[in-house]
This record gives sequence, C-alpha cells and structure tokens, in this order.
Amino acid sequence: MIVAIAFAGLALIYLFFIFPTQWLKVETVEHRIGIGKRLLQISDLHVDMLRIRAGRLKEVIRRTKPDYIMLTGDYTHDERCLPKLESYLQMIAESGIPAFAVLGNHDYDLPRLQSLLDLLAKYKIKVLRNEAIVVDGWNLVGIDNASTGHSRPEKAFEEVEEESKAKPTVVVTHDPNVVLDIKRTYDYLMAGHLHGKQLNVPYFFKIKRKGPLADQGIYKGLHRMNNGVCYISKGIGQAGLNARFMVRSEVTVHDL
Repeated sequence: MIVAIAFAGLALIYLFFIFPTQWLKVETVEHRIGIGKRLLQISDLHVDMLRIRAGRLKEVIRRTKPDYIMLTGDYTHDERCLPKLESYLQMIAESGIPAFAVLGNHDYDLPRLQSLLDLLAKYKIKVLRNEAIVVDGWNLVGIDNASTGHSRPEKAFEEVEEESKAKPTVVVTHDPNVVLDIKRTYDYLMAGHLHGKQLNVPYFFKIKRKGPLADQGIYKGLHRMNNGVCYISKGIGQAGLNARFMVRSEVTVHDL
C-alpha cells in the first residue's frame, strides 16, 4: 500500500509539475499591422532548465513556416550550458530563416556576456541592444533588458530612420515592464520574462515580485497598452524551479 501511494504521488508530481514543461504549446496570435509577415517568438530558453528538444523546435519551424524568428532573451545564466544553447542556435541557423535577438536578465548573470554574444554572432543572429533596423519595409526596434537597468527605449526609437517613421514598428524586448517607459507609439511589442507565472497559483506575484505589470495581473497574452499592443509569452524554459504548474511551455506565432 505504501509503495502504491508513493508511486501515485510521484505520478501526480510528474503530471502536474514536469509534464507541462514537456508539452509544448504553439500559440498563434493574429494582429494585422500591415507587414504581412509571420514571426515566430521563442522566449526564455533557459537551456539549463529546458526539456523541449531542438528537434521539436525544428519541427515547429518547419510546420509554421515563419518569415522571421525572434528570440526574446534569457538563454542561460550558466556558461557550462553554452554548448547546449549552441545546438539550438545551430538548428535555427540551418533553417535559413532570419533571426533576431535581445538579451534578458539571466544573460547578464553570465561571467562573460561576450561568450553568449560571440555564439549568437557565430550563427548570424543579430542582437539588438537599444537599436532599430529596417526589415523588409517595417521597423524592428530592439530594447535591452529593463530589470537589469540596460534598457534605453528612447535611444532605441531614435535610431528609427526619418524616412521610416511612417512604417509599421515592431518592438522586441525581454522584460515587458519596459512598456511603462516607452513614450513613442509602436504597432506591436513582444516580450517574455514572466513565464505566464510558471507556477499558476494565487498571489504568486505577491511573493515573487516581477514588477508593476505583474502586480496589475498583466503577465501573459495580448494587452493594449498606452502606446501600442503588447504580447507577453509564457516562454519555453523554466527558471528557479524546473517545473510548471497549470502553465505549458510556449512558443508563439505572430501573424502581423
């Protein structure tokens, strides 16, 4: 009887806490802003606590056929995990789909951030650090991580070329709380960081503080903010505890 109870307990722990980290959800959001492109957002890889294989992501890319891939930060805080991260970056590079990235708070915990930047550069993934570029007739603005004090939204928007200011603008960043500091208008912003709570229990963000948006109950999905529309991904990896409760790992397809 004791063995049966123990087995049942372990089965429930797996079902409720581990399985959601393996059962990948491909969320699709349609919010047409006039660029006619499909962007695949992969956020919060946290490869040190990631249970989604690179092959599974490769299949998602093959099936969803995105025009661009957006990596919205938190790759790893552990330099020993960079070889594992490389397998994912190599897979993305081999897909032939242009990819862009921003940095997250965990990335700034690396002893040598340059090691991560060199790895992203090796696979021709452009890292946007408070800067803007024109991509296929629309503006892509990358804002560095807010919670570590590296975000400079005004600087990033200043880099939008004068002749491009009338074009649709997409913003990528890690910590969505930066929307509260953005004074310019934008058409669409994608972020991560909050993991959709990761452990979906009442008052979780009262215990683990994650900024003013989480305090307001804004921690996942699509939201209209003062200066544009914001999407917060639940992320694909975990941080702290390698478990999720009532929150599946997610990558997001944005039809814009």
